[in-house]
Amino acid sequence: MNRREFSCMMAGAAAASLMPSFVTDQQPAVSTSTTVSPAAAELYRRVLILDCNSAPPLLVDKYSEGYEGRLPLPQSYLDMVRDSGVNVIKLSLGGYNEDFAATVKEIAYVSRLIEVHPADFLQVRVPADMERAKREGKLGVILSFESVDMLEGKLERLELFRNFGVRVMQLSYNRKSPFAAGVMEPNGGGLTPLGREAVEKMNVLGIAVDLSHANAQTTAEALAASSRPAIMSHAGCAAVHPHPRNKTDDQLRALADKGGVVGIYDLPYLAASPKQPTVEDYMAHMVHALQVAGEEHVGVGSDVSIKPFDTSPEGMARFAKFQAERQKSGLAAPEEDRPHYVVGLSTPRKIEVIADQLLKRGYSARVTENVIGANFVRVLSEIWTT
Repeated sequence: MNRREFSCMMAGAAAASLMPSFVTDQQPAVSTSTTVSPAAAELYRRVLILDCNSAPPLLVDKYSEGYEGRLPLPQSYLDMVRDSGVNVIKLSLGGYNEDFAATVKEIAYVSRLIEVHPADFLQVRVPADMERAKREGKLGVILSFESVDMLEGKLERLELFRNFGVRVMQLSYNRKSPFAAGVMEPNGGGLTPLGREAVEKMNVLGIAVDLSHANAQTTAEALAASSRPAIMSHAGCAAVHPHPRNKTDDQLRALADKGGVVGIYDLPYLAASPKQPTVEDYMAHMVHALQVAGEEHVGVGSDVSIKPFDTSPEGMARFAKFQAERQKSGLAAPEEDRPHYVVGLSTPRKIEVIADQLLKRGYSARVTENVIGANFVRVLSEIWTT
């Protein structure tokens, strides 16, 4: 089951973090307006913007039997995507426990979405597609997995899904898989022998190894085993707020040493409960990651939809139901007790706000461009080129 909109729609990313607020066509209660400096606005318009864990707004009904992703999308949703200024997103499919059939159904939905709206979306399969999305004014969609349940421990499925266009995969979600252990696995562990084979095969196929939910041992062993850079598409910094989903300085340095990139997310784990994180909390993680990993190894992986979180009573009721399911699954992380948004960033143009905040803190236009897109474009291009 995915976690936010697409996740909620298709039954599930616990951390593409597509929010439960996306399950209807209600307007979000959080403001969608932003005010930034002219320099930030010009930079945001000019450069390629990539969010390494997000989703478009979709019309879905998560709590019906199965799911029905309604198409075509309303023009207001297409306008929101275009007005967001985002050029490329990584979209998590397969949730945290979906099987083979359900995952194939999700991939088919994305294919249908692009078929119905060819002027608005394109699937990113090769590096040139990212620049093409920017050039043509479309939203490029990179398919990815957080769970590995759909693989059923079968290495041959890596190539099958790669040929469907899945270009980023994790080795486990929060618990243990046939390949590796996640951050919430009580018995610990790391990369299994099958996991080592998977990393080798992913390197050959040009599939990015995503360590967002990997525990410390899995992270160290996967980085050592991989011949290519890895990524942490959506995470925070443990030195700023200690949490299992946040990465230690040693992990950030090891990732950077391998040439990888970490994306900072918009989740409650940025600050201690019960506080709803703010832009200042977000930037504390961003600045720390830049200081530790370096300016070429940090990006944005918001883990929320382009559509702002719905804080209406109806939206909060859906969120409560979603959280209850998370707790029941046994896969929830600590501090999953607040809505999935950052105060000041719950807007389709959240990355423009981040760009403005970086410039205000004295970072150059070049560093800012790296963070809001170029770093992930670079690392994914390196990994996908076989």
